[in-house]
Amino acid sequence: MTDKRKVHPITPVVRVATYLPAIVVFFLLSAGSSLLKEPGGPIVLVVGLVLLVGVTLGYEYLAYRRLAFWFDDDGDLRVQKGVVFQQERRLQLSRLQTVDINRPLVARVFGYAALRIEVAGAGDSRADLQYLTDHDAEALRSEILARSAGLSHDVGEAPEQSLLVVPVKDLFLSLLLRAATVFLVLATALIVVSTVWASGWTGLFTVFLGGVPLFMIFTEFTQLYNFTVAQSPDGLRLRHGLLQTQARTIPPGRVCAVEFVEPLLWRRRGWVRLYVTVAGLTKSDDEAGTESVLLPVAPREVADMLFQQVMPGAAPNAVEMAAPVGRVQRRSPVQWRQLRAGADARIAVLTRGRVTRRRQVVDHARVQSVRVTQGPWERPLGLASVHLDLPPGRITATWLHFGVDQAHALAAAELAHMRAARAADRSTRWMREE
Repeated sequence: MTDKRKVHPITPVVRVATYLPAIVVFFLLSAGSSLLKEPGGPIVLVVGLVLLVGVTLGYEYLAYRRLAFWFDDDGDLRVQKGVVFQQERRLQLSRLQTVDINRPLVARVFGYAALRIEVAGAGDSRADLQYLTDHDAEALRSEILARSAGLSHDVGEAPEQSLLVVPVKDLFLSLLLRAATVFLVLATALIVVSTVWASGWTGLFTVFLGGVPLFMIFTEFTQLYNFTVAQSPDGLRLRHGLLQTQARTIPPGRVCAVEFVEPLLWRRRGWVRLYVTVAGLTKSDDEAGTESVLLPVAPREVADMLFQQVMPGAAPNAVEMAAPVGRVQRRSPVQWRQLRAGADARIAVLTRGRVTRRRQVVDHARVQSVRVTQGPWERPLGLASVHLDLPPGRITATWLHFGVDQAHALAAAELAHMRAARAADRSTRWMREE
């Protein structure tokens, strides 16, 4: 076992500086106005804020003292933490999914970064190491990736080759040309009009204080700003962010599924967005909708090029697709023309959606189970759906509303593909020579 390591001693200060302003604002809004009217109220307010800062800083210092990490004799990462209840977790690096370097705005000012390690597994399969210097964070990421690949941990930083940078103009325009944006604009207008009608123009302050729905577009823009993709021997590296920068590394062979998304207003420009499901990153971890973005917007040929980086050799365009039986029109009158399913020895392909078209490409080796279900609207029509169960994530792969015989045939074929794909899978220790 190697010696235990610690995060940087400045961690308590950086953590408090990151989230304490929000607590202070809430404290002032909830109790500040009433205290200022009382005799001696300002003094009480200042003392209360000092105590709040002191208690918070004290707790963070205890958390810092209890946090340690090291590599055990098997080369796996151990993390020890806990103030009241101390816990120790082992992260099996052969099951590593992603390694992220996050730099919130306050941490960037101080020159520090947080490292997030995701491994495949049930329950809590993540470790957050806050905070390290930028240099130490990069070095630790390289060491984790090297150990995961079965290499010596002192090989140094792997070189990288830049693949693409999403133009800021394309990103901004793509966010405007979405059905969700139109809905948010209408929702914002409705909130403003109803607020002015009920409370007058002064009521608009409350709207902006609570957050206009259209601000969601600004949030997504800042999170995906300067989206950069680079290729390296240790995987695909993604970097993005304006106020908070994020650097993610997806090791080879860890992608379970990729989804091509084409909103209606993007088709004339030939734009596509790519989402990805990687084991360890659950849908609840992706509340902002940007953690699972593999490519925010790009022409089709660029998206196809990037797809080959995460699923090399897969050819979804060459997969022969099957359509459901004719009575599917009664079950799905809007998108029935887009419902298709197909598979080859490497991947399964699913298409759906009319306004926003979606094509999902699933790696057989990453499918955990196959289910055939019949809903109450499917049974009278003799239809069924086939579910390809993946690790929790944004992409839910389902062949919708096929004939019962079709569905069982698709499920049986998928099971055969899964067995063959797993037998040939060599994605762990991917750089170690046999």
